[in-house]
Amino acid sequence: MSLQHVPPGDDRSARQAVYEAFADRNRPVEEAIAQALDAGIDRLSVSIGFLTEITDDRQTITTVQTTEPADSVAVGDSCPLDQAYCRQTVRQDSPLCVQDAVTSSDVSEVAYETFGLDTYIGAKVVTGDDVHGTVCFADTEPRPEPFPEADQLFVELLARLVGGALERREYEETLTAQNERLRTETERAQRIADTTFDLLFRITPDTQLTYVSSGLHAILGYDPADAIGTSFTEYIAPQSVPAAVDAFERLLDAEPVRNLELTAETATDESAVIEVNATPIVEDGTVEAVQGVARDVTTRRAREAELRLKTRAIDDATVGVTIADATREDNPLIYLNHAFEELTGYAADEVLGRNCRFLQGPATGDERVETLRAGIDAGEPVSVDLVNYRANGAPFWNNVRVVPVEGEAGDPSHFVGFQEDATDRVRTQRLIELLNRVLRHNLRNNLNVLSGYGELLSDPDADADTTANAGRVVRETVAKLTSVSEQVRELEAIARQEREPTRLDVADLLYGVVADVEANHPDATVDVHVDVATDRGICAGVELERAVEELVDNALTHDADPSPRVRVSARDIGDAIVLTVADDGPGIPPVEASAVEAGRETTIEHGDGLGLWLVNWIVTRYGGSFQLRPAVDADEASGTVATVRLPSIEAEQSVDDAVRPHTTLFQ
Repeated sequence: MSLQHVPPGDDRSARQAVYEAFADRNRPVEEAIAQALDAGIDRLSVSIGFLTEITDDRQTITTVQTTEPADSVAVGDSCPLDQAYCRQTVRQDSPLCVQDAVTSSDVSEVAYETFGLDTYIGAKVVTGDDVHGTVCFADTEPRPEPFPEADQLFVELLARLVGGALERREYEETLTAQNERLRTETERAQRIADTTFDLLFRITPDTQLTYVSSGLHAILGYDPADAIGTSFTEYIAPQSVPAAVDAFERLLDAEPVRNLELTAETATDESAVIEVNATPIVEDGTVEAVQGVARDVTTRRAREAELRLKTRAIDDATVGVTIADATREDNPLIYLNHAFEELTGYAADEVLGRNCRFLQGPATGDERVETLRAGIDAGEPVSVDLVNYRANGAPFWNNVRVVPVEGEAGDPSHFVGFQEDATDRVRTQRLIELLNRVLRHNLRNNLNVLSGYGELLSDPDADADTTANAGRVVRETVAKLTSVSEQVRELEAIARQEREPTRLDVADLLYGVVADVEANHPDATVDVHVDVATDRGICAGVELERAVEELVDNALTHDADPSPRVRVSARDIGDAIVLTVADDGPGIPPVEASAVEAGRETTIEHGDGLGLWLVNWIVTRYGGSFQLRPAVDADEASGTVATVRLPSIEAEQSVDDAVRPHTTLFQ
C-alpha cells in the first residue's frame, strides 16, 4: 500500500508510516525499505535516502530513494569503507549526524569529493550479531541547524526495523533453501529406494510395516503396497523368526542391529537369505519406530560357500599348492597350503612374500630352471622336475607345474603352482636308466671278449697254453657277467621292496656286519669304533646292513695288500648318525668313485659293478646321503673314505617322527 505524505517534523506520522511499511510480512522487503526511506525523506526534509551493504570493508549502495535526481548516489555504487560517510557510522552505536560536511571532522575529504553530500544522518543496520550496512539520509545543501534528538531516534528506529526485516528475509531464505534441500534429498532418497535392489523399511513398535521400498518385490516378489500394515514376521521363514524377534526387541531397547542374517520366504514359497541392518528412531527418549535396509545375499552366500569348499579342498589337498602375485615384482608368494609346508618343511610366515626360487640349490640344474622361467615369462603352463631343497637342507625331486591365471587385461594376474614330491618316481627312472647303461656296457664289452677268445678256442692251430689261457678268460668273463646279473637282480629286488623304517642299534649293526665280512676275509683286519650313546639309533630299514656290508667288502676286495685293514666308525652329530668306512689301500677304483660322485655313468666312465649304486639307493631312500672321497688325515690312512649319513632316532622317539623322506638318488 502507499504511504500518506508526512509533513516535515511530524514525528508521530513518520513513525506510523515506517511501522506500516514493515507491518505486512507478505510485502517484499525491498518494497518496504523503499517506502520507509520515502517516509524518512519527508520526515527529515532531505532529498536522498539510501541503504548500504558493507562486506570486507567495502560499501555498496543497494537501495536509493530521492525527491530529485542525485548523480552522486546510485544503486550499485561501491567504494572502500574508508572513502564513505558510513565509515564513522558503523563505528558508533548512535546515529551519525552531519550538519555541514565541509566543516565536519566525521567526513573525510575523499568521501566528500566522492559523494558531495553536505547534510547526512545515518545509523548502522544490524542483522543478528553482524553489521549488515547502514541506512542513510542526505542532501546536497548544508543544514541550517543540527539534527534534533527526535530525528536521531527516528533514524535509529528505521535502521532497527530495516535490520529486522533483512534478518527475517535471510531466515526465510535459509528456511526455504533448507526445505528445498530436504525436498530434493527426499526425492533423491525415494528414487534410490525405488531403483535399488535393497529393501528399505520402517516398522512401528507393534511390528507393523509403515513403509517398504520396491526392493520388496525385487527380493521376495511381494507388492510393497500390499505389505503396508502387515507384520514383518509374515515374511520371515519359521526357523529365523526367533532371531528376528530377538533383534527387534534389541531395537526397541534403542540398540542398533548390524549384519543380521535371516532366511525369508518369497512369494513363490522359496527361500532367500537377507542381511539386515536396522536402527531405532528415538524421540524424547522413546523408540517411535525402526528403520533399516535388507539386502539379498543368497547368491553371495552360495558363492562364499562354494569358495570355502574350494579353499578347504586346496588347503587340504595332498599336493602342494602355491599362488604367486604376477602383478608385483619378482612374483612373490601370497598363498600356500599345508601340503606345501609339509613337503618343504617351511612354515607359511617364513616364505610368504618371497619368490619360490628359495627352494633351489646347487643340484637344481640351470637347464630345468630355464625351462620353468621361460614358461612363466611367456605366461604359459609349464611342468618340470627340479631338485629342490627342504628347510633342513635335504634335496628332493619336485614336480613343479605352474599355471597362469589371466586378469581383466588378459595378462597373467597370478601364477598357481602345484608341487609334488617326485623323488620316488625319479629315483626309479634313474635306477632303470643306470641298470640299462651298466648292462649294455658290460654285455657289449664281455661279449666282445667271449667272441675273441671263442675264436682262439676253435682255432685248430692253437697250442695248449693258448687254449688253456683262452678257457680261463672265458670262465672269468662268464663269472663277471654272472656277478653283474646277480647284482642287478639284488638291486632290483631291494628297489621293489616297500620302505620299512625302524630303529637300528648302531653297535649291533656294525659289529654284526664286521663279523660276517671277516668270515669271508680271514686275513683282513677290521677295526670298529662307535662314538654314539646307547640310547641313540639309526632310523632306516634293515637293508642298511647290506649297504654297510657292501662298503666294507668293497674296501677289502680292492686292497692289493694280502692283509688289508679297514676302519669302520660311527659318530653322533645330533640329527644324524654318520658311518665311515676307510681303507688303507688304493681303495675303490677311481672310475667307480667318479661315477658315483658325479651321479651318473658316462660313455667313458662305467663301473664294473653295481655295489656302490646299491649303497646309494638304500641310504637315500631313508633320507640319507652317501659320499666317496680320498683319505685326508692320518686316522684315515691312505685309501678311500666312504661316508654314510642317516637320520638318528632317540630312545623315546617314534619311528614316524624320526623318519625322513627320500632324498635324491645320485645327487
